[in-house]
Amino acid sequence: MAEVAPNPARSGGGGGLRARRIAVLGCSGAGKTRFARLLGERLGLPVLQLDAHFLRPGWGETPPGEWAAIQERLLAGEAWIADGNYVNTLHLRTARADAVIHLDLPRRTCLRGVLGRWWRHRGRTREGLPEGCPERLDGEFLLWVWRFRRDTRPRVLAALAPFEAGGGRVVTLRSRAEADRFLAGADRSLAGAAGTAAG
Repeated sequence: MAEVAPNPARSGGGGGLRARRIAVLGCSGAGKTRFARLLGERLGLPVLQLDAHFLRPGWGETPPGEWAAIQERLLAGEAWIADGNYVNTLHLRTARADAVIHLDLPRRTCLRGVLGRWWRHRGRTREGLPEGCPERLDGEFLLWVWRFRRDTRPRVLAALAPFEAGGGRVVTLRSRAEADRFLAGADRSLAGAAGTAAG
């Protein structure tokens, strides 16, 4: 299996470097898909909806080894915005990315987002999912969202620590209003110095 080549443009200072490879992370319901789409439109970058490549019709999942290989192919591009968590393979994205945007929204905000998404798209395939995966909701998934800050968020932060230490930019947005303000000035925010927002 080919290794994902690191991004040679990344530097510790980061001043003046326009981000061309950006990973968008966050709990389900945080608004990653919408944010990534709008950011792609703003910056003129293609968006990789990772769920659309991982899931199979009927909500089947791609086996781990195959999933890693798929991501390596997707991430070989010169420019992209990758939308999706997949913490176990986050290192593949941080090896290539020069910026990560973490939508670190409150638990209740994410739950409202998940419930609203289900209500709007129930029974239909929404943006970011492959055909054959109609929107659905169950107690197990709601519990996963409720426990995200306790169970999954620490793993995300641990995975981002070496990325940031190596000169990668981590932008943390903690509300929908912050996310919207960032989008409004994204071309400036991602072309400036590292540490646009505290992580």
